[in-house]
Amino acid sequence: MDEILSLAPQNVWKHFYSLTQIPRPSGHLEKIQAFLLDFGKQVGVESFQDEAGNIIYRKPATPGMEDRKAVILQAHMDMVPQKDKHTQHDFEKDPLSVYVDGEWVKAKGTTLGSDDGMGVAAIMAVMEDKSLKHGPLMALITADEETGMYGAFGLKPGTVEGDILLNLDSEEEGQLYIGCAGGEDLTATLEYKEVETDPEDVALKVTLKGLRGGHSGIQIGWGHANANKLMARFMNQVIAYDEACLVSWEGGNMRNAIPRDCEVVITVPASEVDDVLAFVGECEQVWRDEYATIEDNLSFTAERVDLPKMMVPDEIRDNLVDAIYACPNGVERFIPTIPDTVETSSNLAIVEIGKGKAAIKVLTRSARESMKDYRNTAIESCFSMAGMHVERSGSYSGWEPDVNSPILHAMKDAYKAQFGEVPEVKVIHAGLECGIIGAIVPGLDMISFGPTLECPHTPEERCHIPSVKKFYDFLVATLENTPKK
Repeated sequence: MDEILSLAPQNVWKHFYSLTQIPRPSGHLEKIQAFLLDFGKQVGVESFQDEAGNIIYRKPATPGMEDRKAVILQAHMDMVPQKDKHTQHDFEKDPLSVYVDGEWVKAKGTTLGSDDGMGVAAIMAVMEDKSLKHGPLMALITADEETGMYGAFGLKPGTVEGDILLNLDSEEEGQLYIGCAGGEDLTATLEYKEVETDPEDVALKVTLKGLRGGHSGIQIGWGHANANKLMARFMNQVIAYDEACLVSWEGGNMRNAIPRDCEVVITVPASEVDDVLAFVGECEQVWRDEYATIEDNLSFTAERVDLPKMMVPDEIRDNLVDAIYACPNGVERFIPTIPDTVETSSNLAIVEIGKGKAAIKVLTRSARESMKDYRNTAIESCFSMAGMHVERSGSYSGWEPDVNSPILHAMKDAYKAQFGEVPEVKVIHAGLECGIIGAIVPGLDMISFGPTLECPHTPEERCHIPSVKKFYDFLVATLENTPKK
């Protein structure tokens, strides 16, 4: 604790540490909402919670700066709950265990929540500091961004007002983001009647774990393995050659996180057990070779378990495995005019099969609406052919870049004056709430920026300590130099 609180700038790190001590996984935000409301009252700014669960602060301009453009500071309060298999942690009850490792802050065995706890901490520091110079300020701390941007979607017109939106949810200091991809969720479901297992068969639990995973908007083009796709390759072969039957499948747990682990329970004739166990070892070696230097901790194992009474019917099993195997996953293509930026991708995020129900969830992202629809139609076709019911939901448009943005030019000049270098201007493939908020509050001039984070949405998540000071100093300078109306 003392190490964290002594980091610079202390006014940001103290608030970040307080956030790590309050459980705030997506969907379970009552404690953090109460904490943020109480904080606003303590520091003397107007504070309230809207119907969507967002927390809003209002802080008047400092004397003499009433004529500046009004700024909305925006971040999200929820975090992605991911942990290592061996870590005992209840995200709804337990505080995070954070520590300093050289130039980085990490959490022991879990996600750190710097996405977007750092943005929230910076907002708290601004709201608390009476010495800062700024025009009219509002803060919008949204709810449940990670599971579907529900707070942003639920924002009512007139709740927040301003001329400029500063989104504090980017992950590379020194970069200014002026656009992002849109996204859409696809959920395929099926109910089936289970059949009895063969009492002469042997049950095996097959576990794939140790993959790097990652943020499906940021790491999707980095070559990380998808646990569900690898397991489909295994299942395809043991069904064809070892008479394997499927009892259950559990892979992935967050729509916007590349699945890191997967577990299936299968049954096979006793005569095939040795062959299956040997094939498990072969798969592990093949995948280690395929993902050399990327998936160093990949582990693929099998063990005998008690024989379940019921399983998936053969025809349903074949349809489901074939659909998962064929489902488009990963990068579709890059933006033709910005060839280093992913345009369209999808993440086969969650597979849950067992006890008469199957559910498969995919998140598609694209900077181009027509390509988003194309990718999702391909995925929909895949699961429809397997007899599944497919629904699309949570569609949001991308944030169109504006290279002539006044706040962009002002911030580029301010960054160069402050740090002696020109910041990069980029479009991000990950979804930001800017496009949604911009449609609700028309006319906003928007920029997204933040400190350097690595491996968000995984237990390897870490925040670069020196970048936090640069990020916050730049935010303070931006507020002080906000253009006049």
